[in-house]
Amino acid sequence: MSNYRIETIAIHEGESRVDGAVVFPIFQTANFESPLDSHDLRYIRYYNTPNQELLHKKLAALENGEAGLVTSSGMAAISTLLLTFLPAGSHILAQDKLFAGTHTFFSKDFPKLGLAYSLVDGTKPETWKSHLKNNTRIFYAESIGNPLLDVPDLEAIVSFSKEHGLITVIDNTFASPVNFKPIDIGFDFVVHSCTKYLNGHSDIVSGVVVGKASAVEQVRDRALHLGGCLDPHAAFLLNRGLKTVVLRVLWQNANALKLAHFLSSQPAVKGVYYPGLESHTGHERAKRLFKGYGGMLSFELKNEAHLNDFLTQLQIPILAGSLGAVETLITLPARTTHSRMSREDRLRAGISDSLIRVSVGIENPDDLVEDFQGAFRKIH
Repeated sequence: MSNYRIETIAIHEGESRVDGAVVFPIFQTANFESPLDSHDLRYIRYYNTPNQELLHKKLAALENGEAGLVTSSGMAAISTLLLTFLPAGSHILAQDKLFAGTHTFFSKDFPKLGLAYSLVDGTKPETWKSHLKNNTRIFYAESIGNPLLDVPDLEAIVSFSKEHGLITVIDNTFASPVNFKPIDIGFDFVVHSCTKYLNGHSDIVSGVVVGKASAVEQVRDRALHLGGCLDPHAAFLLNRGLKTVVLRVLWQNANALKLAHFLSSQPAVKGVYYPGLESHTGHERAKRLFKGYGGMLSFELKNEAHLNDFLTQLQIPILAGSLGAVETLITLPARTTHSRMSREDRLRAGISDSLIRVSVGIENPDDLVEDFQGAFRKIH
């Protein structure tokens, strides 16, 4: 299917018609019969059951990678990948605005594992070399940062890493392969929380690692021992969600852009963070690299005292900490998704206590704008 476009790949890659079934079935079994002298044991924790292998092919194809490994969560993908290529005593560079789970993994777990990290401004390549060490092994980035929607200098990360012999890893969850394919510009590995846009329906948790086949096989060897495997039913639901990922993301791109423009026009709003806005610091990079600007945005109110009243007036968005689903979700990162970070670390990353993050869904865009408009009227 590699000669087909992304819409076709999302539906057909890896599929087979088991007994003529149009939909690939759930193989609800932990293991499979195998010869006594065979080393090719098929077992869920070995990541080689039919439902898993279908996803490996489809997710790799969506990202233009050679191979994929589906996991039980985005953090399972991130932690397993990093631990595969970071021997004790290693150091990594990472952009300074990250998903809180990743930041906490670095700050809380790395020291216990004999690992070190340095956070760098992803938009200032001239500062990176000063953080480089003899034991630096990896440069870790996000295509669009969580939750301030910053866009690092991704091309510079690739060239800098090649110059200094670093492995490049990028979390492409916010952009999705619909909007951006990091491997095409030279990244070694792509990870996703498939919980979000790839599945898109708020009903499973999953992750994936995509890269060169030989490298992904090394990740699989480590994953066998860490055990972050995906069960057959969740794999089935993820595959079902993938079939509509292009349609969903394109609609979310459009909805988020419209909502971002509306929020920017409101006197009660202090600032809007969305790479599709010309005022966004990463707009030109996003315009050059991405096919769309994604379904995530953040904003702040001028009067923090209105925060709770504003959120409770909204009718369509659901107060929930996840993202990437068909329904619009809204949250305060400082109280939810990034609450495990210290307040000092949050403020250093630019995450204020009043920052509102919106994961824009596929509702009618006029209904969304009217709902936000009504909430603004109530707080005046």
